[in-house]
Amino acid sequence: MSQTITVGIADLNVAKGGDVLITHALGSCVGICLYDGLMKIAGLSHIMLPNSADFSGIDKQGAKYADTAIAMLIRKMELMGAAHARLSAKIAGGAQMFACVNNSFARQRIPIAAEDTGKNYGRTQVFSSLDGSMVIRSVNKGEWRY
Repeated sequence: MSQTITVGIADLNVAKGGDVLITHALGSCVGICLYDGLMKIAGLSHIMLPNSADFSGIDKQGAKYADTAIAMLIRKMELMGAAHARLSAKIAGGAQMFACVNNSFARQRIPIAAEDTGKNYGRTQVFSSLDGSMVIRSVNKGEWRY
């Protein structure tokens, strides 16, 4: 039986074996989904800010920033058996952070397979380790699958 794993704000986690990752309250934040389709390993990170270099050492939680969270998520997935070369990405959330996130994926050589960014509403993001599908839910806009 599959399990639902909640990823909080400025948090990340991985799943496999049909488990599902979910994050809520994606407004200006960005939800990053990474997937290794061969091993069926999924990763999800709820990112608040684009670049850790812009902030002092007072609050250096790595999962909070796009430049550090993506690398952390890749490492955590590799420890479960994922291969960097097989990863693809799906993203959702705030438009303001899209450029920084896109640059991080370019540096990591990870293709973006789907995105639902920008606009003016919050989202809940659900990501399946079974097939790499991403479902976006919005209170006023409905639900759609990528």
